[in-house]
Amino acid sequence: MPLNRLLTLGVGAGAALVLSVPAVAVPASAAPSHHRTGGSLVLVGGALADDNATIYGDIVRLAGGPGRARIGIFTAAAPVPSEDPDAGTPDCNNSVCNGDYYAALFEKYGAVDAQWIPIDLDRPAAADDPAVVRQIDSMTGFFFGGGDQYRYVTTMTRGEAQRDSAALAAVRRKLRGGAVVAGTSAGAQIMAGRDMITGGSTEPGLRDGAKPGYFDDPGVLGYLPKGGFGFFTEGLLDTHFSRRGREARSIRLAADTGHDRVFGLDENTALEVTGVGGRHRSLRVLGQRGVSVLDLRRASVTSTDGVWGVEGVRWTRLTEGDRYRAERWQPVIAPGKEKVSPASGECTVPPSDDVFYDYALVGLAEGLVDQAGCTSTSGTSYEKDPQFAGEVTRGPRFAGYRSGEATSFVDAVIGIRPAG
Repeated sequence: MPLNRLLTLGVGAGAALVLSVPAVAVPASAAPSHHRTGGSLVLVGGALADDNATIYGDIVRLAGGPGRARIGIFTAAAPVPSEDPDAGTPDCNNSVCNGDYYAALFEKYGAVDAQWIPIDLDRPAAADDPAVVRQIDSMTGFFFGGGDQYRYVTTMTRGEAQRDSAALAAVRRKLRGGAVVAGTSAGAQIMAGRDMITGGSTEPGLRDGAKPGYFDDPGVLGYLPKGGFGFFTEGLLDTHFSRRGREARSIRLAADTGHDRVFGLDENTALEVTGVGGRHRSLRVLGQRGVSVLDLRRASVTSTDGVWGVEGVRWTRLTEGDRYRAERWQPVIAPGKEKVSPASGECTVPPSDDVFYDYALVGLAEGLVDQAGCTSTSGTSYEKDPQFAGEVTRGPRFAGYRSGEATSFVDAVIGIRPAG
C-alpha cells in the first residue's frame, strides 16, 4: 500500500497479573462467545499496515472466520475521486480505490466476500437507499477506513440531531446482533460517543482549550458534543496517539468536557472490544504498539499566570495481549509478561525538548520502568508561545511489565504546566 495512504487512512504461559482487584483472568488467546453476548469492535489507531495479520485476522475471525466472513467496507471519510490528484494511479487515495484496496486485502486474509459500501460525499443519499441497506444486512462484519471522521457524520447521519441514516441504523442492528465493526484512524474515531474529537494539534489546543464544532483550522482543538456513532462509550477516544504526542490534547479535551477517562490508540495497534450490546464487555490490546488509558478522576486543573495546566492524571499503557476491565478501571497484564526490576544507579534519562511528539512521553515513562534512580522524568514542548513542560512521575502502585520489546506500565502520573 502506498505510504501516503497509510498515513491518511488512518507470550508465554503463566497466570495473568490483575492489578488492584483480584480476579481470574481470561487467557488472551481465548475466543469469546461474542455472537451470544453482543457484537465486537476492533478500533485501530491508524497507519494499519497491510501485513498486520494479527489485526486483520482478528477482524475476519470475529466476522465468522475464514471462508465465512463477509466484510462491508466504508470509506466515506476519504476524499472522493474528484478531490484526489492521484486518482486513477497506483498512488490513489480516494473513497473508491480505498474501498477496492481493502476489499482485496480482506479477501487475502480469508474473507469469503468483501464489498465496498458505496457511500461517500458524492453519494450521501445512498445511506438511505434500500439496496445499500440490503447489502449491509448481508454482511457479518464491517470496516471503516481513515480520513476525516466528520465526513462520516455528514454522510451517514441526518440533521443537527445526527439521526441515524438507514445504513447506519442497519450497521447498529448488525453490531447488536453479533457482527464486528472495525475501523482505523478516523474509522475508529467515529465509533466514539459524546464529545468526539474533530481535529486540532496538541500545543495550540493546550493553550486555547477545546471548542465545540468542526474547524478547518488545524490549530483549533474541536469536538462534536453529540459525538460520533456512539458504539464505544467507555471514555473518550484518540488515535495516532503516542506517535503524534496526543496525550496532552486528549487530556485537555477530557478536562474541558468533563470526562474522566481517555483511551489513546497507537498506530498499527488495536483495542478489541467484545460483548458490545451485552452485559459484559471485554477489552484487549492487539498489535505493534500500545493503548494508553488516562484516568482523570483525581486530576486537578491549574492556572499559572493565566496559562492552563493539569496535575495528577494517572496513566496506564497496555500492550499486546493485555486486557482492561472498564467497569472496574482495572488493567490485566497478559500472561508471560514479567515485572521489570529497574536497574540501580542515578537517573540518566535525558529531558525531551519535544515532549508531545513521536513517543517522547512514552520514552520518559519507560525510563521510570528501567531505572530505579528515576522518580520523575520530564520534557518541554517544541512550541514556545507559551512553552509547556510535561512531567511523568511514579504513582504509588507504579510498575512495568515486559515481554520481548513490548513494555506495559501502570500508575504513572502525568503533570502539564507552563515551562520555566
